[in-house]
Amino acid sequence: MPALIKRFATVVFLGLIWCSPAGAEDPFTFVEVVAKAKEMATRPFVDPEGSVPDFLLRLDYDQWRDIRFKEDKTLWREERLAFEVQFFHPGFIYNRTVGINIFGREGVTTVPFSPDFFDYGANLITEKIPVDFGFAGFRLLHSLNNNSDHLDEIAAFLGASYFRAVARNQVYGLSARGLALDTGLESGEEFPYFKEFWIQEPGAEAREILIYALLDSKRITGAYRFSIRPGEKTDMLIEGKLFRREEIKKIGIAPLTSMFFYGEYTNKRPVDDFRPEIHDSDGLLVKSPAEVIWRPIVNPQHLFINSFQLSDLAGFGVFQRDTDFDHYQDQEARYDLRPSTTVVPVGNWGPGQVELVQIPTENESNDNIVAYWVADRLPAMEEPITFSYVLSWCVPAGDSNGLGQVVATRSASAKADNFRQIILDFRGGKLDQLPAELPSEAPIEAAISVSNGGQIVDHQLFRIKPTGCWRLVFRVRRNGDSSLADSLALPILNRQPVEVRAYLTQGEVKLTETWSYAIWP
Repeated sequence: MPALIKRFATVVFLGLIWCSPAGAEDPFTFVEVVAKAKEMATRPFVDPEGSVPDFLLRLDYDQWRDIRFKEDKTLWREERLAFEVQFFHPGFIYNRTVGINIFGREGVTTVPFSPDFFDYGANLITEKIPVDFGFAGFRLLHSLNNNSDHLDEIAAFLGASYFRAVARNQVYGLSARGLALDTGLESGEEFPYFKEFWIQEPGAEAREILIYALLDSKRITGAYRFSIRPGEKTDMLIEGKLFRREEIKKIGIAPLTSMFFYGEYTNKRPVDDFRPEIHDSDGLLVKSPAEVIWRPIVNPQHLFINSFQLSDLAGFGVFQRDTDFDHYQDQEARYDLRPSTTVVPVGNWGPGQVELVQIPTENESNDNIVAYWVADRLPAMEEPITFSYVLSWCVPAGDSNGLGQVVATRSASAKADNFRQIILDFRGGKLDQLPAELPSEAPIEAAISVSNGGQIVDHQLFRIKPTGCWRLVFRVRRNGDSSLADSLALPILNRQPVEVRAYLTQGEVKLTETWSYAIWP
């Protein structure tokens, strides 16, 4: 991957001016974190797994959640700064401790661990906590939802290289990662982890906060810079520089991880549940200068990996496009309030592909969806891999370059066994600008294509008056396959799916994004 940005002080993005909160007089800079990562790559990897005692790892989720950080120990609470920090206790699946430091004009200070920071609830383990211990991660608080009596949690860094955030009036959903290594390969995935953080002390009126992170793994090290600005959408300007200890077959940049259990187009629900849909995200959006692609997410029977090859990536994201509470009916989980997350490169990332990995899951507790960018070419082994991008946590409004969007995907069995009926609803963008009565010389038409031995038999396109959507209905026939009607997304390992694409046009004008899907035998 080409070097995109080696060091930035100011980046202009979508009309916003991003300025580094750090001043020239700061005693600690990103250059020093890069130097640490580079030096660390010259030494063999030392796995810290085992630093957390077994009695903590034997805690179940509820027991670990019962260990709560004491509010009065919150960092910067008394100083009434714009951001505050609280810490997570190791245990349950969090089997590593991380170093956490604070830096400002007066120097760098390590935050020491103490059991006094935590209320252990019903867990009778206080006396067993090691004296020389550490934190599992941390959360950031800021005035996000206009609450005058307390600050809101806006982001958390916890476990491996995972982190997540929310925008205004949202709840946690999908997560991001620092890096994905060999995801979906038979050799197995390697999970790098953030081993140390440096958090800059913010001012009382600060709108953003700066964090540095040091990443480590068996085959790679890295330095990361996060400039986080919460608000109506929460933006993270992220810079990374990686150093390899060994060759790596697949390096996934800007990985996003989510959960999809079932949705509106799941014909055979995996459980008997009153909730119509259960998912943190319902689709992948991929942008290039030439096209916007919408790929609905599925919960497959077997591992399913899609690749979208691009010569010039404009961005990609994992979305929760459906934000109607009535479609979930879950007052506790509030899937309708889960964020969508977009990745926009800073600079040209060159040719490569967005990969979507979909893994079978039997419950809503497991993250089974991963999306990331893989470059076609990497620099020489002795050279660092550098990249920069803006990661936005948001409500997915207007993310298709003004094009109409796919707002519903449904399917049904057709009359013959080797047919499948697809029902798509499009709305928004250029579609909403059309007159109520279309002139006969400028009709709306559907462009549908199919691969892998499939055939489009017929189609209809019409407007749904109660919703204002344009509905496209068509039948797909898989030649020589009598089982296509059985399911929309049930893979058979030695069979290839029929790939289908569709969008709407008016003459030479493309009105909508491109819907992309796989129909399995």
